[in-house]
Amino acid sequence: MTQPVLLKMLPITLAVFVGFLIIGLQLPVLALHLNHTLGMSTLVVGVVVGAQFAAALLSRAWAGNFADMRGPKRAMLIGMLVAASSGVLYLASLAFVDTPALSVWVLLAGRVVLAVGESLIITGSMGWGMGLVGPQNAGKVMAWIGIAIYAAFALGAPLGVAINSQWGFSGISIATLLLPLCALAIVAGAKGVAPTSQRRTSFYKVLGTVWLPGLGLAFSSIGFGLITAFIALLFASKDWGNASFAFTAFGLAFIGARIFFGHLPDKLGGAVVALVCVLIEAAGQLLIWGAGSPLTAYVGAALTGFGYSLAFPGFGVEAIKRAPPQTRGLAMGAYVAFLDIALGISTPLAGALAGATDVASVYLAGAVAVTMSVVVAWLLLAKQPELSAC
Repeated sequence: MTQPVLLKMLPITLAVFVGFLIIGLQLPVLALHLNHTLGMSTLVVGVVVGAQFAAALLSRAWAGNFADMRGPKRAMLIGMLVAASSGVLYLASLAFVDTPALSVWVLLAGRVVLAVGESLIITGSMGWGMGLVGPQNAGKVMAWIGIAIYAAFALGAPLGVAINSQWGFSGISIATLLLPLCALAIVAGAKGVAPTSQRRTSFYKVLGTVWLPGLGLAFSSIGFGLITAFIALLFASKDWGNASFAFTAFGLAFIGARIFFGHLPDKLGGAVVALVCVLIEAAGQLLIWGAGSPLTAYVGAALTGFGYSLAFPGFGVEAIKRAPPQTRGLAMGAYVAFLDIALGISTPLAGALAGATDVASVYLAGAVAVTMSVVVAWLLLAKQPELSAC
């Protein structure tokens, strides 16, 4: 079944990869631009990075209902256009570099717009994929979409460093404008699927069915969020050079886990897989916290990526089991909203912690947070639904 799923998912997966390159490009660059070019504190860095997740959270309900009622393909195409428009705001922010506070506000607006686009892309791609291959393959759909996203992070991070070195943040901004338009062209002619609902469903009703696996996703996502927001500052504080290879290590481990073990949540059960993988992720966070060399930090990033890779579809399969089948788009929006909540809250808090102590300390806090998802996985194992919603 793997090959037909992959073939049907190929245009969607490729488009998500190209679209998410814009986030990969920004990973090693945005924090340094804010901190070094604009002179902002680590708290402001955390707020600006976290704002994307907070804005995505606020748009999940609308994006999920839009995908269910208007079709997931349309949601994805509009998401690409919205994401591209964030590049215009990034470019505009550069006109105010001499007024750093104003530049940050314009950049923040760009992050919010990017978040809305990302919300539509994620919700649309997952709903589109499950419409093509069936909800019984939900784990595989999430696996392939995840491969596309984190492959974009792995390739985008060193590419972002290269672009920034050659053309500065303006080069990043132009790429942010153009790449989503390329992604839109990839899927514009692909076969869509019919909407699954004719009326708006209460987001909070669906949220109530997926809150427990969503809580597991929230705790496990904190490790990922700390790498995206603070690993570049950690490397800079220790004079280890640029952190692009840490993002690459994270991304390659994430992709490898999805390719070789992505079938396990559908086969063994999502909670079982998540239980094992969050422990691996927590070990990775501890390694980064205690790292005395770049190599140790790379290994920690790789373990974090490997563990988080399968925790996401692991908890996600449990969410799909509990959601009504006609609300899959909204259910995935509600599920991913827990990621937004976790990162929107934890990233500014981690920025404050880094300012009060040191950057490395955020990874000790990350290990503690990720370990909390072990409890959630145990609860899911003990509270399996009697009938699958699939």
